[in-house]
Amino acid sequence: MKFLIVGDVVGKPGRRVLREKLSSLREELQIDAVIVNGENAAGGLGITPEVCEEILGYGVDVITTGNHIWDKKEIVAYIEHQPRLLRPLNYPDGVPGRGSLILEKGGKVWAVVNLSGRVFMPPLDCPFRRMEEELKHLHEETRLILVDFHAEASSEKIAMGWFLDGKVSCVFGTHTHVATADERILPQGTAYITDIGMTGAHDSVIGIEVADIVGRFLTQMPVKYRVAKENVKLNGIVVEVDDTTGKAQKIFRLSVPLAEHV
Repeated sequence: MKFLIVGDVVGKPGRRVLREKLSSLREELQIDAVIVNGENAAGGLGITPEVCEEILGYGVDVITTGNHIWDKKEIVAYIEHQPRLLRPLNYPDGVPGRGSLILEKGGKVWAVVNLSGRVFMPPLDCPFRRMEEELKHLHEETRLILVDFHAEASSEKIAMGWFLDGKVSCVFGTHTHVATADERILPQGTAYITDIGMTGAHDSVIGIEVADIVGRFLTQMPVKYRVAKENVKLNGIVVEVDDTTGKAQKIFRLSVPLAEHV
């Protein structure tokens, strides 16, 4: 299978470039399934039920998230009834929603897992141990497993890549909104990249207007963040996986410009 995995979608500009480019990318790259991180898709922070349905309507198979999943209060009830919207697996027991999903497409069974890091992040359960437990039942269904590790520290992400090498098809990092150039296939066949970047306005500070963020650093005063609009791009990766073994065969980065202002 060939997967397109799209980096954190930020606000309307991110949703627009996803909407306008996804169909052609699917056709050009012969994509079988699409995963999108959507935790910043509604106004730059969080996701709403309406925005979730909009993104799924573009032809996205699964939406992953991270620490901003609960920023919009209406998502709490909605996530219980929308299995294709994931929150990190390592939230404590009893939290609404789910952290993994097994899907079937074209006769092929595959799975997506969403994890959150703990370094400079909210203190959730251990992502390493929770993932280890989850693999016990996932491996009964499929070897094609893709993991969104939503984390701040590069070291924690790299450690997760090595920890899961040979156990999953791909470990891709999200959260920082800054794409890294360290994509590789690890020795036991797991594709890895520290961060797949951001889908949104790149003349910005990680998707937000420059003046807002600089002002906050200068004054340490509260600032209302505005989603930036200039130099919009879709960032992500394409991963090709052997259908039988679940081992990655290829991984490469994408940066696709909208080529106009939003």
